[in-house]
Amino acid sequence: MNQIVIMALRKPYTFVVLSILIVLFGIRAMRHTPTDVFPTIKTA
Repeated sequence: MNQIVIMALRKPYTFVVLSILIVLFGIRAMRHTPTDVFPTIKTA
């Protein structure tokens, strides 16, 4: 865990870019995920 903190302090732009990429890919995934208006519900 300390290695990650040390690396983040030495190269802060790397972690800024990584976090921006994670957010952008998350937004892309949410927009491209298909949704059903009436999803199938199975009753037992």
